[in-house]
Parts: sequence; C-alpha cells; structure tokens
Amino acid sequence: MAISKEIKRLDKSNVAMSVTVPKEDILAQYNDMLKEYSKSLQIPGFRKGKVPQSVLEQKFGEALKGDALGRIIESTMQDIFKEGALPRSEKPLPYATPQLKEEDLKLDFDKDLSFTVIYDVIPEVKIGQWKGFTIDYPYAEVEKEDIDRELEEIRDRNAFVLDCDDSAAAKKGDVVTIDYQIMEEDGVTPMSISRKDMAITLDGKNVFKFDDYIIGMKKGETKSFEKKFEDDYFDPTLTGKSRKVQITISLIKEKKLPDLSDDLAQDVDEKFKTLDDLKNSIKDRLNKTLESRLKDKKLSALLEKIMETTPVIIPESMINAEVEGRLRRIARYYNTTAEIMMQLTGEEQMKEMRDASQRALHSRLIIETLIEEQKIETTDDELSNEIEKIASEHNADINEIKKQYESEEAKEYLKEDIKEKKIIDMLFAENTLKQGKKENYLAFMSDNG
Repeated sequence: MAISKEIKRLDKSNVAMSVTVPKEDILAQYNDMLKEYSKSLQIPGFRKGKVPQSVLEQKFGEALKGDALGRIIESTMQDIFKEGALPRSEKPLPYATPQLKEEDLKLDFDKDLSFTVIYDVIPEVKIGQWKGFTIDYPYAEVEKEDIDRELEEIRDRNAFVLDCDDSAAAKKGDVVTIDYQIMEEDGVTPMSISRKDMAITLDGKNVFKFDDYIIGMKKGETKSFEKKFEDDYFDPTLTGKSRKVQITISLIKEKKLPDLSDDLAQDVDEKFKTLDDLKNSIKDRLNKTLESRLKDKKLSALLEKIMETTPVIIPESMINAEVEGRLRRIARYYNTTAEIMMQLTGEEQMKEMRDASQRALHSRLIIETLIEEQKIETTDDELSNEIEKIASEHNADINEIKKQYESEEAKEYLKEDIKEKKIIDMLFAENTLKQGKKENYLAFMSDNG
C-alpha cells in the first residue's frame, strides 16, 4: 500500500500522525470488500455467493462506504504500526488506543483519503545533571531486638491452639471466632460489610481493631458498643465515622508457643542443629534484606536529585496503567479484584498512589535513557555469571536455572536487569554518597521514601 505519513510531536508526550492513502488503493480495498460480501451475503432472489456488486451498492450504499472506511483505516494503521516499522519514540504506547481526529470523515473515491490519529508515545527524556551530587542517606543495622522479633514470629507460626473452657474469658493472644455486625447510621440496619465466623487473633495487629472490646468476653456472649473508626481505618467507607457494632463470640482458642530451644530450630529446618544456628541464619537474612533496601534508599535519593534537573511529561495513559498495575498487585495480595480495591481506596490514598506511580515512571525513564546514552551493554560472560549467581543465591541446580533462561525473551529480560545494575553502579560511582542519620531496622524497612 503506497501510503504517506507525517508525524508531529504534540505537547503532552503524544503525537499526531497524518496519513494519506491514494485513491487507487482505496478503490482496490473497497472492491475487495464487495467481493467478500457478495460471496457470503444471502439476499432474496439471488443464490448465495452470486449477488452482483451493483446490487450490494444499491441496497446498502453509504453503509458499505462506512464499513470500508473503517477497514481501510484499521489496515493502514496496522501496516504502519507493525513491528520494526517505526522508531521507538514514534510507536504508540500499548495501553493507549490511537484516536481518530476527524469526526465526520467520509469515503470519496475521487480523492486520496487523508486522516489524522493522535496517540501517546514514550516521553522524550533529556537528561540534565546526573553526576556530581552529594547525597546523605539514612542507614540502619540489624540489632538483637530485630532477631528476637523474628524468633517470636517463628514461635507464633509454629504455635498450636487449644480450645478454651466455655467459662474462659478471651485474653490477649487468643484466637477467637466471631460474628460481627456494623450498623448503618440508624443503628439498626446491618451494613453489607458485616461478617460471620471471622477468626482473628487478639494481638493488636488485626485490621478490625476490635481487640479492646473482645478481651474479657466469653464463648456465646454478645456485646454491643459504639465505635469511632479512626481516619486510618482500613475500610474508607467507615473512616472518621461512629457506628454501633455488635459482636458475638462462638469460639475461643488459646495459643501455645513452643519454647526457644534447639528443638524449635530443628523443627524449622533440619539444617539447623542449635538455636544459635537459627539465630545466625536470621541475622544473615535480615542483613541481606537490609543491604538491598539500603541500595534502594541511595538510588531513590539520587534519582530525586536527577529528576529535579530532568523534567519529563508523562502521558495520562502511562500513569493510569501504572496505577492499575499497583492495584492489581494489592488485589492479588488480598485475594480480591482491582475494581474492588479501587472502590475501597480513598481519594487521598489514590492521590498518593498516583504520585508514587508518576515518580516511579519518571525514575524508570531516567534509568532507561541513561542506559541508552551511556551505551551500556551485556556480554555473554556477564549473562553466564548472573545465572550462576542466581543459582547460588537460591541454592538451586545451575542447569535448572539455565533452562529457565533458554528462551530469547528470558535472556533479554536478564540482560536488561544486568544493564540496570551496571548503570546504578555507575551512578553511585559518579556521585558522593554520605551516610546520614541512623534509623531502627523496622522504620528503615517500612519507610517508602
């Protein structure tokens, strides 16, 4: 198809592509469509496949032209957008459908067909200053209390539960099964979020925050109370509101934690012979996690500086896709859908997620552009070394890991990961990173900054 095109970049990381299709090609495609229809349509008075094209045109007229117009535009854009036909900067983003600019476009066989589509593209990135910064970063160390906390969690996971006597009152640490009803504003009608047979642990960590009301209750007992749901409550439909709540306990179980001993260590994994072996393993794991988080903190602080010198206009479609991806990941964690998560996420939380998505995209675009500008590549030796490293870190058979990276797609993914690591090392080498304020381990690991 002898089409011509002209691309003009607009002001919001999108482009306008003006396309012209010669009238000869238009007529050829129109006639091909008529032949296809004449073979498939059944019209009274004619055998199937024997309908003259002139009859089709007389009967369907403008509808045929409209159908042909849609087909011509679609096939033309498919040819233009086929793989390798356009440079990366002119390709449409996969999650943004190109929009036809003209609203009243019509087919005219005496003229070339000209139309314009507008679509989002990867943003232009002009790197500003990226070296010579001095960055202060917070740090943390693994302390005894962090290892002890991990040990308590291991004890909790290895605990067993026993039914309590009917006369026993619920206490902190117990596992209780409850029915709860949260009433509408009238204090009588249960809300749809009420639940039956909900098991919760009275450890102060569950999302319902009913512990203080449940402690002291007995099996079979029902209690009603007025509760003010704080602004940070997990369900945004209740935040800041007071509602009547009714709770009935159907079962109380007591947790029995195992002693901190060599036996516990051996129950966790047979490779541990003593409790000290388990503690050392915990310390090594926490230190590795801390090292990774520390690298993220350094990079985040450095990229914040680079972003200030490298403004980027990120298209809405790109931001929306990132937000939707985050919602889907959260939804999988809570075993629900992204649509439900969106309904449960408050306006302020959505704004924070959108801002975080925009910063993440900005950072990613800077990293990708630097990799390209600095001509970072991955050698076969580096690829082999990375596969060996992955096998070692996961204590896996090297041949099994190699099988996972046999496909070109998997290899390319690993190569891009290596490139990113190399540009990050370059960023650290070209800037001054100074250790700043010490934080405790939990605060350091949970902070999103």
